[in-house]
Amino acid sequence: MQPCTALAFNLRRKTEFLVALADYSIKCFDTETKELVSWMRGHDSSVSSISVHGSGRYAITTSTDTAQLWDLDTFQRRRKLNVRQSVAIQKVFFLPLSNTILSCFKDNSVFAWEFDTFHCKYQLPTPVEGSVLLYKVFAVTRDGRIFVAGGKSNHLHLWCLESKQLIRIIQMPAKVRAVRHLEFLPDSFDGGSNQVLGVLSQDNIMRFINIETCKLLFDIGSHEEGISTAAISPNGRYIASVMEDGSLNLYSVQSLTPEENKPPPPVFKVVEDWSKCTSEPNKLTRVASGMSEWPWKSKRSKIQTRLLKLQVNTSLQNKENELPGRLNKKRLQSLLKGFGEYPAKYRMFVWRSLLQLPENHLAFSSLIDKGTHSAFVNIQNEYPIKSRKLLRVLQRTLSALAHWSAIFAETPYIPLLAFPFVKLFQNNQLICFEVVATVVVNFCQHWFEYFPNPPVNVLSMMENVLAHHDKQLLQHLIKHNVTSQVYAWPLLETLFSEVLTREEWLKVFDNIFSNHPSYFLMVVVAYIVCSRGPLLHCNQMADFEYFFHHRNNLDINAVIKEAYHLMEATPLDIHPQRMLDDFIPLTKGQYPVFNKYPKFIVDYQTQERERIRQDEIEYLRERQLAHELEAKTQEQKAEDEAWYQKQALLREAEEQRRKMLLEEEEKLAEQRQRLAAVKKELKVKELQFLDASRRRFLKYQQDQHQMELQRLDDEIARKASMRDQETAATIQDIEVRWMELESQRQLFEQHLIKDQEAVTKEMKEEVDAHRRKVDLEDHLLQRLMEIDKEEKQKAQIVAEENAAKAEQKRIDTDWRLQALHKLRREDQDREKRYEEIAKLLHDNRVKEAELLKAMREAEEQKWEEVIQKKAQLEEEQKAAAAANEHRKQFLEDRMNDAELAEKLQREDDYFGEHIERHCDLKARRTERGVELQQVPRTGNICLNDFSASESSSHMSLDRRRGLACQERELMAEVRRLRQKLISQSRSRHPPTRFPATKWIP
Repeated sequence: MQPCTALAFNLRRKTEFLVALADYSIKCFDTETKELVSWMRGHDSSVSSISVHGSGRYAITTSTDTAQLWDLDTFQRRRKLNVRQSVAIQKVFFLPLSNTILSCFKDNSVFAWEFDTFHCKYQLPTPVEGSVLLYKVFAVTRDGRIFVAGGKSNHLHLWCLESKQLIRIIQMPAKVRAVRHLEFLPDSFDGGSNQVLGVLSQDNIMRFINIETCKLLFDIGSHEEGISTAAISPNGRYIASVMEDGSLNLYSVQSLTPEENKPPPPVFKVVEDWSKCTSEPNKLTRVASGMSEWPWKSKRSKIQTRLLKLQVNTSLQNKENELPGRLNKKRLQSLLKGFGEYPAKYRMFVWRSLLQLPENHLAFSSLIDKGTHSAFVNIQNEYPIKSRKLLRVLQRTLSALAHWSAIFAETPYIPLLAFPFVKLFQNNQLICFEVVATVVVNFCQHWFEYFPNPPVNVLSMMENVLAHHDKQLLQHLIKHNVTSQVYAWPLLETLFSEVLTREEWLKVFDNIFSNHPSYFLMVVVAYIVCSRGPLLHCNQMADFEYFFHHRNNLDINAVIKEAYHLMEATPLDIHPQRMLDDFIPLTKGQYPVFNKYPKFIVDYQTQERERIRQDEIEYLRERQLAHELEAKTQEQKAEDEAWYQKQALLREAEEQRRKMLLEEEEKLAEQRQRLAAVKKELKVKELQFLDASRRRFLKYQQDQHQMELQRLDDEIARKASMRDQETAATIQDIEVRWMELESQRQLFEQHLIKDQEAVTKEMKEEVDAHRRKVDLEDHLLQRLMEIDKEEKQKAQIVAEENAAKAEQKRIDTDWRLQALHKLRREDQDREKRYEEIAKLLHDNRVKEAELLKAMREAEEQKWEEVIQKKAQLEEEQKAAAAANEHRKQFLEDRMNDAELAEKLQREDDYFGEHIERHCDLKARRTERGVELQQVPRTGNICLNDFSASESSSHMSLDRRRGLACQERELMAEVRRLRQKLISQSRSRHPPTRFPATKWIP
């Protein structure tokens, strides 16, 4: 699931390829198994390019900060290129056909490194001034000599890596502002020195130019259909381009370059002056055009033009000895006789000149385009060659020969004949094909006249030469029935490749190509003659066959020398030169027609081969059908047998299952019986357990009831004792209160207001102390269960106390008012004091009746409240009994109600205190008003008048004593009434029993 940033193929294992992903990793996959082979990590940024060594064993991955060398056999990192952070890497890659690594940086510096030692070989100098170009893209020719760099400019820099010099700056057309991609167009016949460069610019057009002539050859793409990227096939015949719209276009270079595909002009051109030709026919002028003196010299060297002046007595024989490339055949032969072979460095060039190869590119391409011939499709089965490349070149060469002439498709020894040249020219297939074709046309003359038999005429010529030069050896061969097909034909059909080493074979063909085609046959005879010693000791046919199919301890120089001797010493009547034509090179432009064979036999063989092939295909198809039918039959038979076996197994299994089922049913019946007995026992035990549990529960319930009754009786007794204690405490408090009131009345005249406040304060403190005591006891005994009733009782007690206080205040106030009125009346009228006292008694009785009536009303109200509370309590008891599972929530609600009741109690206390203060204030105001009224009426009485005040004080003292007696009688009556009320309340309302409670978890 990662995007791909770079790809690389051409590894040592052809089925594998490398992929660089966006997560900075490199993976190796196999195209056949479609599996991951290896996973390589080490980069910290995206990999922009992957370069594979020519051997396919090593690869270099490049990112902006580093380049790393990987061993593709072990997938281990061998080296890492570290650079400064300020300079980023553009590209690091292998040079073709060398062990040099080229590293290009963003500051235009280019370094070459030795792959084996990783030492810096050289650094390219800084480009010339005036051409500011930041290198972005690079390309190298296939021979690794020319290095091209481009970037954000229309200039291209061409470097020669051999001289480390900038040799040329190419300016592209003005439409080109930046170069995005560079790639050389390969040519199979330029020796790797590619001349055509493809330049993809920012306008998405790829232009192909000649770097030597700076000529625009052709371009692909347009502004409407732009090219995003492009790649060229290794043989340079096709260009694949990815367009901007996502399509893939494939271009044919042959159709794009019709002019370029013309055959090259001849190396030497003859300029003839027809005006002088008639007078001086022997004078010819030859001018070198377009080629240097030697091809191995640099192509960039200055072209030299030489004028060759021939002597007047030059013969036509010398003209025929002139070869392409300014070589002379006579001089080459003399050089060959002096050294025995050509220099290995120039051997291929000399051969091409001796054979006068036409290099027909178009004709050869047309033969290659026909594809692989049917006769050589499975050549690997007959000739298992280890090198796949060599096998592929051999297959193409043989297919081209078969397409050229049908005889080569039927000739069984043509692969043996062509293989040495294929191995020698495997990097240039055109030269390989033309060399083989030239050898077949010239050195294999009359080989195919007796097809499909060996060339009897050629073998007879060699036998005649052998008979002339060594009759004893020939008689020995005839004696043991060894014909020329045994001792000569194996050497001819394999071109000595089986019996000679590479160096020996090259030396032999240096001499063969430099002489008449008959020399080839003389070499065969010379080989036999030089081997006469071992051959004369051979007596078995197998020994002779082995000798001519394997290498022998033979001096090849002696063979070559003997061949030259045979060429000179053989009589003309039996000399092969009389029967063979002279050397004729292949024609230029098109290859000659090769039909020197019995066409009807080849056609017949072709037809027979085709018929046999069709019959074989039909036979293979029928055999395949038969195999398939047989396989299906066997499969069906196996399936039937398996089905019958399975059915038998199923029947056996069914019988076993039935037996097992019967046994299981019997066991099940027994188990059911045992289970029924066990169930019965369990049922009896269960009933016993239930009965015991029921009895235990009833006993427990009865015990609980008894405990509950006992607890309720204790609670009743405790409540009764508490109420008795409360009543006794209340009576004692009332008595103490009346005693305090009596003592306060005695001091009434002197400190009326002060004493009244003290009494009120003492009463409040006692009431508060009593209330705290009651609250503490109730909280310790039954805080959670009776908090509501407790608060109601507190409220009732407080109400009674407030009512008693109010009544007492009212009585005190009335008494004071009456006392003041009596004093005023005694001052006015002393004689009517007894009547006023009687009236006062009458008024007191009326007040007592009113007080009794008010207390009865209060009692009725309290009984109503008690009834309401009792009904409420019964409802709460019913609710508690009906919802035991919600008891916890109920207790929490009651606690909240208790807090609210305490708050209301505080408010009631505050309200009662406020009423008491209000009554005190009102009494003070009334008392103050009476004194104010009394002052004007008794204004004639002066405190200084001792006599008058004395009589008045005696009379007021008597009145006070009488009032005190009346008050004591009144209070005694009040106590009796209160005691009577309390006893009636107890008799009417017995103590309430509360239900038992329990904390529910």
